[in-house]
Amino acid sequence: MRLPLFFAKRYLLSKKSHNLINVISMISVGGLSIGTMALIVVLSVFNGFEEVIKSLYSTFNPDFQVTALTGKTFHYSQFPTSRLAQLPELANIMEVVEEDALLRYNDQQFIARFKGVPKTFQEISHVDSMMIDGTFILEEVETNFAVPGAGVAWHLDINPNNPLHLLTIYVPKRGNASTFQFNSAFNSGSLHPAGVFSVQQEFDEKYVFVPLRFARKLMDYTDEVTSVELMLKPGANIEKSKEQVQTIVGNDYLVKNRFEQNESLFKVLKSEKTIIYLIMVFILLLSSFNMIGSLSILMIEKNKDMAVLNSLGANRKMISRIFLAEGVLITAAGSIAGLLLGYGILLLQQEFGMLSLGNGEGSFIIDAYPVKMHLADFFLVFLTVQCIGLFATWYPVKLLTPKITKSTLK
Repeated sequence: MRLPLFFAKRYLLSKKSHNLINVISMISVGGLSIGTMALIVVLSVFNGFEEVIKSLYSTFNPDFQVTALTGKTFHYSQFPTSRLAQLPELANIMEVVEEDALLRYNDQQFIARFKGVPKTFQEISHVDSMMIDGTFILEEVETNFAVPGAGVAWHLDINPNNPLHLLTIYVPKRGNASTFQFNSAFNSGSLHPAGVFSVQQEFDEKYVFVPLRFARKLMDYTDEVTSVELMLKPGANIEKSKEQVQTIVGNDYLVKNRFEQNESLFKVLKSEKTIIYLIMVFILLLSSFNMIGSLSILMIEKNKDMAVLNSLGANRKMISRIFLAEGVLITAAGSIAGLLLGYGILLLQQEFGMLSLGNGEGSFIIDAYPVKMHLADFFLVFLTVQCIGLFATWYPVKLLTPKITKSTLK
């Protein structure tokens, strides 16, 4: 392969007899470079958005959520808490009571879901960093507080700074109500809204945080919970820990990791990334036509050179290898240049946030397009471009070599 590669490098780097061939060759390399750069940049930006969404959901969702396989609630006293606490990778165990309810604030009403959590929830989830109004506090001595999401607060026109209005929560009483009167058919409780959080629209328009003790009293529970949430220590192995938790809790409980709790969302993210990848690959395929034209013109121009090589002992197979090597060099030059250029752009965006989101007035969670570079994406892009380049090289060589060398080669 040394001799064909030598001729290929000469044809690529040396000055051609016609300036048009030089231009087409440079366009081929440039087209592949720009396509490669665009592909790696788009994939990395999608990775960045995925990381942002994961960070938002990690603020609200635990590493593992354990629910009863049958039924809505289970007794926490019968849950193997002590055995789970012995797992070295487990950081926290939290009781949770969730239920849909009717919320009333002043003259406004809205149906949402309250989530009863213990006092330690603030330290475990860091949801207090997502507060947009007021403070995150759920209980203080005997007083209970509520922290609704921004969407819930908007629908109810909640003002945490107004101490005169309370948030009232209504839930149906357990069992059959004795009458159809509203007061006897529902349990209710009132709390002062201490603040408003904003994590993600899906959560903001759905949830209200309340103290666990308040939720249990409202639902007429003793030690019942609707789920148990588990938080892992940093660096813990998710899959291994899930297997251990599932083994301890047994088949009567369902253990979901963070991905499974929001399975539809993450499937959509992966589907969008795959679709964008396929679109960019199609654009690269279109740009490869420049490469096909460049090689075709080069092969026609070097017809006389092929006759000389044939007289020196080169056969048709060697001639094909020369132009195949030419295409491989063009592809390699374009892909490497594109990856380096893309890496430089991504690095600048990562460090300085050159391309911003919106008008810079803080209407978004982040100010600039997020970037997350994965080494696997660089390998994927490089291999993709190489496959496209190989196809764009093989086609003209396979089609034209027999025709242009028929009169000169044996």
